Amino acid sequence: MGIRVAVAGASGYAGGELLRLIAGHPELDLVAATAHSQAGAPVAAVHPHLVGLDLTFAGTDAASFADADLVFLALPHGESAAIAATLPAGVKVVDLGADHRLTDSAAWDRYYGGRHAGSWTYGLPELPGQRERIAAADRVAATGCYAVAITLALAPLIAAGAVDPADVVVVAASGTSGAGRAAKTHLLASEVMGSLSPYKVGAHQHVPEIKQATGATSLSFTPVLAPMPRGILATVTARPAGGAGTAADPAAADPAAADPAAADPAAADPAAAARAALTAAYADEPFVHLLPAGSWPATAATLGSNACHLQVTTDVDSGRVIVTSAIDNLGKGAAGQAVQCANLMLGLPETTGLTAFGVAP
Repeated sequence: MGIRVAVAGASGYAGGELLRLIAGHPELDLVAATAHSQAGAPVAAVHPHLVGLDLTFAGTDAASFADADLVFLALPHGESAAIAATLPAGVKVVDLGADHRLTDSAAWDRYYGGRHAGSWTYGLPELPGQRERIAAADRVAATGCYAVAITLALAPLIAAGAVDPADVVVVAASGTSGAGRAAKTHLLASEVMGSLSPYKVGAHQHVPEIKQATGATSLSFTPVLAPMPRGILATVTARPAGGAGTAADPAAADPAAADPAAADPAAADPAAAARAALTAAYADEPFVHLLPAGSWPATAATLGSNACHLQVTTDVDSGRVIVTSAIDNLGKGAAGQAVQCANLMLGLPETTGLTAFGVAP
């Protein structure tokens, strides 16, 4: 028998993707899948793509996890902490919710409200030093879906000093599965198909998480609901470090600045410094790919995978650095990322049961 795992909140989209990945994982055995309103229903009745997975949803209580070595919590925000508190110290936990991501209780109160449950090890292995921290942890807070796409695009640039952390603007489009499975009028096919709509403009809950993970000090983020089931495409722009990319005329303050390359050759092509930072950060990463020049990320290319595709350029008008990032919000943005963290926590090869290759067409 392999390593015994359980999934709380397995009737949702992220929970269903976890079940699919676990079913194909050579080292994991699913011993329990819990749900609330769907308790007692066969898994395949809720997730028709999992026909052959002979399991019935149990209720979400401590008894359901008694046989598990590791528990995935795929619960709504604010519900993970109570379940985690009932689990023995020896049981490893990966929380896909937001309950344990933020280190700043004031940020939690501002964006989520309610009691701050405290912070766990942050579950993004590609951040410097984080892979080792995850491997040593018993409790890991998996990243938010938008946070994955944006952090992977931005963090190396700030760390390398290639962009100004105080001037970051992001517009990102997500598929409807990111909003969960609950029936909501604005997610009906008749409302979504043929339409793009912004939401939580200027107040999305992933902002403090992204700032915490990247070192950004000011972030303007506009999320957009896209008429597709899954995927995120994020466009991250930032002012190059050293003042390039501003609207003001540089020659007015300093005649020598009329030719930025004269003072700093790297300023002639800010994207070169950004590309160098991304290359250095991800050259050996199995799931993050900086695409060749001229090739741009697309959500279809990451569908069904744990991959993130990146591309970088410079805006010819403003001089701002632009990084575009694509992921599957249920893959690298949720279930795939959680399994990647679980592999590290369990001492397994990080890529076990996961793929960097998407599904096409």
